[in-house]
Amino acid sequence: MPSCFITFEGPDGCGKSTQAQLLADALVQRGIKVRLTREPGGDPVGEEIRRILLDGADHSVADRTEVLLYEAARAQHVEYVIRPHLADGFVVISDRFADSTVAYQGYGSGLDLDLIHRLNAFATGGIEPDVTFLLDIDIETGLKRQQDWNRMERKAVEYHERVRKGFIEEARLHPERTVIIDASEDIETIHRRILGIIEKRLALNQ
Repeated sequence: MPSCFITFEGPDGCGKSTQAQLLADALVQRGIKVRLTREPGGDPVGEEIRRILLDGADHSVADRTEVLLYEAARAQHVEYVIRPHLADGFVVISDRFADSTVAYQGYGSGLDLDLIHRLNAFATGGIEPDVTFLLDIDIETGLKRQQDWNRMERKAVEYHERVRKGFIEEARLHPERTVIIDASEDIETIHRRILGIIEKRLALNQ
């Protein structure tokens, strides 16, 4: 089996974590080596950064600090999780990756997009997803689905609207790898569509 790097992106409440887990489970059942991971996180250092970014008070992390912490977590994630597992022939599935930083810190917080793209390139060391699933949903619906709100999710609705716009713009710029999914559909319908796309990508016997 060739390795494959799959990312799940989207606004808060879109269901990407659920779909990432469902895809991982389905591929494991087919005998495929899968590494399911997340950003920020994936290894002990990344998880510590995640705690700072998501569990802190709303006022505790400046925007510039925020983007640098996300990129630090990403560099660690690529070096110790993503790249080694791809080299070992795994399908790596990540709940968020570089597109999230463009959407949240770029479009959401208004930081310089060119700078963020350069930081992403540095942090990833050239690693890019083979397939990105963008689970798109209107902000009101997505936020209503949330139960335990972290620091990012507690930001203003206008912020989340800018984030959604950022995801859609990134998808437009990268049509070769991005599949936009209507996240308002039911979980099983979304899963079947995603699994069908990956089955064709990996040339699996359905």
